Amino acid sequence: MTNWLPALDTGTGPLYIRIADEAESAIKSGALPHGAKLPPQRDLAYDVGVTIGTISRAYALLRERGLVTGEVGRGTYVQASGDGTLPARDPVSLNFGGTRAITPPPGKLRFDTTAAIDVGQAEIVGRIMAEIAASHPGEISSYTRTLSPDWLEAGRQWLSSGSWTPDAEQILPQLGVHAGVNAVVAAVSGAGDRIVCEHLTYSQVSRSANLMGRQIALVDSDQDGILPEDFERVCAREHPKAAFIMSSGQNPTLATIPLSRRKEIVDIARKYNVWLIEDYLYGGMVDDGIPLLAELAPDRTFLLNGLSKSVAAGVRGGWVACPPHMSQRVRVTQKMVSGGLPFLLAELSARLVLSGAAGEIRGKVLAEIGAREAVVRELFAGKDFRSHPRLPFFWLKLPEPWMSGTFKQAVLDADVLIDDEDEFKPARSSRVYHHVRVGFSEGRERAISVEGLKTVRRILDQSPLGTSAIV
Repeated sequence: MTNWLPALDTGTGPLYIRIADEAESAIKSGALPHGAKLPPQRDLAYDVGVTIGTISRAYALLRERGLVTGEVGRGTYVQASGDGTLPARDPVSLNFGGTRAITPPPGKLRFDTTAAIDVGQAEIVGRIMAEIAASHPGEISSYTRTLSPDWLEAGRQWLSSGSWTPDAEQILPQLGVHAGVNAVVAAVSGAGDRIVCEHLTYSQVSRSANLMGRQIALVDSDQDGILPEDFERVCAREHPKAAFIMSSGQNPTLATIPLSRRKEIVDIARKYNVWLIEDYLYGGMVDDGIPLLAELAPDRTFLLNGLSKSVAAGVRGGWVACPPHMSQRVRVTQKMVSGGLPFLLAELSARLVLSGAAGEIRGKVLAEIGAREAVVRELFAGKDFRSHPRLPFFWLKLPEPWMSGTFKQAVLDADVLIDDEDEFKPARSSRVYHHVRVGFSEGRERAISVEGLKTVRRILDQSPLGTSAIV
């Protein structure tokens, strides 16, 4: 076993990344040769003066980079690639990939996904696709150059909330909500402009914005969502172009912004000329009856919703309702950032909605989510967590001495994938929440999901020192 120690007196960024970078440098220089055994995590944590969780995350990052391999009871060893050279670090995947593995390890239960539960959608989708292929052979073999009125009507229906409905002429079909947000960001901002995000949010939006050259401005929030006073502070000081907001069923915290706060946010956005990008993908499932930001401020709000969480993620169906005079701009940026809209998927999404099939599927999915969420409430009774009977994930606070990354690794060692809190941080932040997000929409059989939830609960009751996260 080597007595290697990382030098942490220089450099910036999270400690676990700096430790992993130091180890990679040592491997490349030969200071840690192929086959060398790294110090046990407990010993290295003591020698360096950091927590075991920090070392665990550093070693996990080294495994993701393909530099080391570890087995319970044997330790962690430097691994050679097939040709004897070290795998190259891809800056795009490192900087924008988040904490999830780009290619998930096989044989694991995917509790890091919230895609629509399989309730037999494939049969309905297959039938409709066959009908489209038979009736529109020319459109399938060509590019999409016009927008069918049915596509807009389907979006109008799917984006409606309560008694409010958007104007069909302002609606554009999208390749899902994420792609729609990218098109909106490209339409309302330029390189170097700032986009407001909460400290915890669906961070793939922020990573996409970073990739397009935008910067992220962080705003504080509480259990009810964005704090208006901090939103005004950010708008006054950083002059953002837009704010990305999940007004109901926020991912990952499940926060829902009350009406009084929504009105304050709208007033602040108008005062500082900030566009609002309202992601209602989970909000449409919650259906809480609170007026949307888009209803309160249709002149500056882009409203997005889609099919991925409640109908079928593989369809990639979604819509955006734009403020007046902005739909043409978004249509252009959509084509630039995505390559254009495929006829087959746009037609399929519209037919699912207009035929009523999407609504029927959503009803079945929400019923199954409710049944599984009831299991969550039973299994995790007495623990600190937040859930909702219409949302396919819960936000779990970890008891002492668990840390988010360490717990994620311990659960991974038990063959279950979950998300640590860093997955939802859109920019570098000193905030530590000691939470994980656990999805439970994986698998058609509820029993499989229940067994995964039992595994998470079992590990939650253990000490980190008693798990295989320490090697």
